[in-house]
Amino acid sequence: MVSVIITAYNYDRYLERCLRSVLDQSLPKSQYEIIVVNDGSTDKTKEVLDNYTDVARVFHLEKNRGLSYARNFGIKKARGMFVVFVDADDYIQHDMLLIQKTFLTENNKLDAVSVDYYLVDERGTHIEHVNAEEKPIACGIMFRKDFLYDVGLYDESFRAREDEDLRIRFLKKYKIYNIILPLYRYRMHDSNLTKDKQKMDEHLNKLIKKHKKL
Repeated sequence: MVSVIITAYNYDRYLERCLRSVLDQSLPKSQYEIIVVNDGSTDKTKEVLDNYTDVARVFHLEKNRGLSYARNFGIKKARGMFVVFVDADDYIQHDMLLIQKTFLTENNKLDAVSVDYYLVDERGTHIEHVNAEEKPIACGIMFRKDFLYDVGLYDESFRAREDEDLRIRFLKKYKIYNIILPLYRYRMHDSNLTKDKQKMDEHLNKLIKKHKKL
Protein backbone atom coordinates (compact mmCIF):
# COMPACT_ATOMS: atom_id res chain seq x y z
CA MET A 1 0.00 0.00 0.00
CA VAL A 2 1.00 3.62 -0.64
CA SER A 3 0.41 6.29 2.00
CA VAL A 4 -0.04 9.77 0.53
CA ILE A 5 0.73 12.32 3.24
CA ILE A 6 -0.67 15.81 2.73
CA THR A 7 0.49 18.49 5.15
CA ALA A 8 -1.66 21.62 5.33
CA TYR A 9 -1.11 24.97 7.00
CA ASN A 10 -3.42 27.85 6.01
CA TYR A 11 -3.82 26.73 2.40
CA ASP A 12 -7.61 26.37 2.38
CA ARG A 13 -7.87 27.98 -1.07
CA TYR A 14 -5.65 25.30 -2.64
CA LEU A 15 -6.49 22.23 -0.56
CA GLU A 16 -9.47 20.90 -2.52
CA ARG A 17 -7.52 20.93 -5.79
CA CYS A 18 -4.81 18.94 -4.07
CA LEU A 19 -7.24 16.41 -2.61
CA ARG A 20 -9.11 15.96 -5.90
CA SER A 21 -5.85 15.17 -7.68
CA VAL A 22 -4.96 12.50 -5.12
CA LEU A 23 -8.45 11.01 -5.21
CA ASP A 24 -8.37 10.92 -9.02
CA GLN A 25 -5.45 8.51 -9.33
CA SER A 26 -5.27 5.59 -11.76
CA LEU A 27 -3.89 3.43 -8.95
CA PRO A 28 -6.82 1.45 -7.50
CA LYS A 29 -8.25 3.02 -4.35
CA SER A 30 -7.59 -0.19 -2.43
CA GLN A 31 -3.85 0.28 -2.98
CA TYR A 32 -3.41 3.68 -1.37
CA GLU A 33 -4.57 5.76 1.55
CA ILE A 34 -4.69 9.52 2.05
CA ILE A 35 -3.47 11.03 5.30
CA VAL A 36 -4.01 14.76 5.87
CA VAL A 37 -2.23 16.52 8.73
CA ASN A 38 -3.71 19.95 9.44
CA ASP A 39 -0.81 21.71 11.15
CA GLY A 40 -2.77 24.10 13.33
CA SER A 41 -4.31 26.11 10.48
CA THR A 42 -6.23 29.26 11.43
CA ASP A 43 -8.10 29.66 8.13
CA LYS A 44 -10.92 27.45 6.76
CA THR A 45 -8.75 24.34 6.36
CA LYS A 46 -10.72 22.39 8.98
CA GLU A 47 -14.02 23.19 7.28
CA VAL A 48 -12.64 22.04 3.92
CA LEU A 49 -11.37 18.79 5.44
CA ASP A 50 -14.72 18.07 7.12
CA ASN A 51 -15.99 17.17 3.63
CA TYR A 52 -13.28 14.54 3.10
CA THR A 53 -13.28 12.51 6.30
CA ASP A 54 -14.94 9.60 4.48
CA VAL A 55 -12.09 9.30 1.93
CA ALA A 56 -9.08 10.42 3.94
CA ARG A 57 -7.65 9.96 7.41
CA VAL A 58 -7.66 13.51 8.76
CA PHE A 59 -5.69 14.70 11.79
CA HIS A 60 -5.87 18.19 13.30
CA LEU A 61 -2.90 19.41 15.35
CA GLU A 62 -3.94 21.86 18.05
CA LYS A 63 -1.17 24.30 17.21
CA ASN A 64 1.29 24.85 14.38
CA ARG A 65 4.26 22.54 14.92
CA GLY A 66 6.06 23.01 11.62
CA LEU A 67 6.42 20.96 8.46
CA SER A 68 8.99 18.52 9.87
CA TYR A 69 6.76 17.62 12.81
CA ALA A 70 3.65 17.36 10.59
CA ARG A 71 5.39 15.05 8.11
CA ASN A 72 6.79 12.86 10.87
CA PHE A 73 3.30 12.69 12.39
CA GLY A 74 1.96 11.51 9.03
CA ILE A 75 4.71 8.91 8.61
CA LYS A 76 3.95 7.47 12.04
CA LYS A 77 0.26 7.15 11.13
CA ALA A 78 0.99 5.62 7.71
CA ARG A 79 -0.08 2.03 7.07
CA GLY A 80 1.65 1.76 3.70
CA MET A 81 4.99 0.26 2.77
CA PHE A 82 5.59 3.33 0.60
CA VAL A 83 5.03 6.99 1.50
CA VAL A 84 4.87 10.08 -0.70
CA PHE A 85 4.43 13.69 0.39
CA VAL A 86 2.18 16.22 -1.31
CA ASP A 87 1.93 19.80 -0.05
CA ALA A 88 -1.58 21.20 0.27
CA ASP A 89 -0.92 23.96 -2.27
CA ASP A 90 0.34 21.49 -4.90
CA TYR A 91 -1.31 18.69 -6.87
CA ILE A 92 -0.34 15.59 -8.83
CA GLN A 93 -0.90 14.06 -12.25
CA HIS A 94 -3.40 11.21 -12.70
CA ASP A 95 -0.81 8.40 -13.05
CA MET A 96 1.87 9.47 -10.58
CA LEU A 97 1.14 6.95 -7.82
CA LEU A 98 0.71 4.03 -10.23
CA ILE A 99 3.99 4.73 -12.03
CA GLN A 100 6.03 5.24 -8.87
CA LYS A 101 4.57 2.22 -7.09
CA THR A 102 5.25 0.06 -10.16
CA PHE A 103 8.90 1.13 -10.21
CA LEU A 104 9.39 0.36 -6.50
CA THR A 105 7.41 -2.89 -6.54
CA GLU A 106 9.08 -4.31 -9.64
CA ASN A 107 12.62 -3.28 -8.73
CA ASN A 108 13.64 -4.09 -5.19
CA LYS A 109 16.96 -2.31 -5.71
CA LEU A 110 15.27 1.10 -5.90
CA ASP A 111 15.18 2.91 -2.56
CA ALA A 112 13.00 5.88 -3.55
CA VAL A 113 11.55 7.30 -6.75
CA SER A 114 11.14 10.98 -7.61
CA VAL A 115 9.48 12.55 -10.64
CA ASP A 116 10.00 15.74 -12.61
CA TYR A 117 7.54 18.55 -11.98
CA TYR A 118 5.86 21.51 -13.57
CA LEU A 119 6.03 24.88 -11.89
CA VAL A 120 2.48 26.23 -12.08
CA ASP A 121 0.98 29.61 -11.24
CA GLU A 122 -2.02 30.47 -9.07
CA ARG A 123 -4.40 29.29 -11.80
CA GLY A 124 -2.54 26.06 -12.53
CA THR A 125 -0.97 27.27 -15.77
CA HIS A 126 2.29 25.46 -16.55
CA ILE A 127 5.29 27.77 -16.26
CA GLU A 128 8.25 25.41 -16.60
CA HIS A 129 9.16 21.72 -16.73
CA VAL A 130 11.82 21.14 -14.07
CA ASN A 131 14.17 18.17 -13.79
CA ALA A 132 13.84 16.98 -10.19
CA GLU A 133 17.35 15.55 -10.20
CA GLU A 134 18.82 18.95 -11.02
CA LYS A 135 16.44 20.96 -8.80
CA PRO A 136 15.02 18.57 -6.20
CA ILE A 137 11.98 19.32 -4.06
CA ALA A 138 10.67 17.51 -0.99
CA CYS A 139 7.38 16.35 -2.47
CA GLY A 140 6.56 13.88 -5.22
CA ILE A 141 9.16 11.39 -3.97
CA MET A 142 7.93 7.92 -3.10
CA PHE A 143 10.04 6.43 -0.31
CA ARG A 144 10.21 3.00 1.23
CA LYS A 145 8.88 3.91 4.66
CA ASP A 146 11.31 1.75 6.62
CA PHE A 147 14.23 3.61 5.01
CA LEU A 148 12.88 6.93 6.30
CA TYR A 149 12.78 5.45 9.79
CA ASP A 150 16.31 4.15 9.27
CA VAL A 151 17.70 7.65 8.61
CA GLY A 152 15.81 9.15 11.55
CA LEU A 153 12.83 10.82 9.83
CA TYR A 154 12.71 14.63 9.59
CA ASP A 155 14.75 16.75 12.01
CA GLU A 156 12.00 18.66 13.81
CA SER A 157 14.37 21.46 14.81
CA PHE A 158 14.33 22.62 11.16
CA ARG A 159 11.56 25.08 10.27
CA ALA A 160 12.91 25.45 6.72
CA ARG A 161 15.24 23.41 4.50
CA GLU A 162 14.06 20.27 6.32
CA ASP A 163 13.90 18.48 2.97
CA GLU A 164 17.55 19.28 2.23
CA ASP A 165 18.61 17.93 5.62
CA LEU A 166 16.62 14.72 5.09
CA ARG A 167 17.99 14.32 1.57
CA ILE A 168 21.62 14.64 2.75
CA ARG A 169 21.08 11.95 5.38
CA PHE A 170 19.05 9.70 3.05
CA LEU A 171 21.63 9.83 0.25
CA LYS A 172 24.42 8.75 2.56
CA LYS A 173 22.84 5.28 2.63
CA TYR A 174 20.30 5.15 -0.18
CA LYS A 175 19.59 6.41 -3.68
CA ILE A 176 16.71 8.34 -5.22
CA TYR A 177 15.91 7.32 -8.80
CA ASN A 178 14.31 10.08 -10.86
CA ILE A 179 11.68 9.42 -13.52
CA ILE A 180 11.91 12.06 -16.24
CA LEU A 181 8.16 12.61 -16.43
CA PRO A 182 6.57 15.82 -15.04
CA LEU A 183 3.98 14.15 -12.80
CA TYR A 184 4.01 16.67 -9.90
CA ARG A 185 2.65 20.23 -9.96
CA TYR A 186 4.56 22.68 -7.76
CA ARG A 187 2.55 25.85 -7.28
CA MET A 188 4.33 29.20 -7.16
CA HIS A 189 2.65 31.95 -5.10
CA ASP A 190 3.48 34.74 -2.67
CA SER A 191 3.11 32.51 0.40
CA ASN A 192 5.78 29.94 -0.60
CA LEU A 193 8.08 29.40 2.37
CA THR A 194 11.09 29.53 0.03
CA LYS A 195 10.36 33.24 -0.49
CA ASP A 196 11.11 33.95 3.19
CA LYS A 197 14.76 34.86 2.59
CA GLN A 198 15.59 35.48 6.24
CA LYS A 199 14.29 32.10 7.36
CA MET A 200 15.92 30.30 4.41
CA ASP A 201 19.29 31.95 5.10
CA GLU A 202 19.05 31.20 8.82
CA HIS A 203 18.38 27.52 8.17
CA LEU A 204 21.07 27.33 5.49
CA ASN A 205 23.60 28.23 8.17
CA LYS A 206 22.02 25.63 10.45
CA LEU A 207 22.23 23.04 7.66
CA ILE A 208 25.91 23.80 6.95
CA LYS A 209 26.75 23.66 10.64
CA LYS A 210 24.98 20.33 11.07
CA HIS A 211 26.61 18.66 8.08
CA LYS A 212 29.83 20.72 8.00
CA LYS A 213 29.51 21.15 4.25
CA LEU A 214 28.11 23.62 1.72
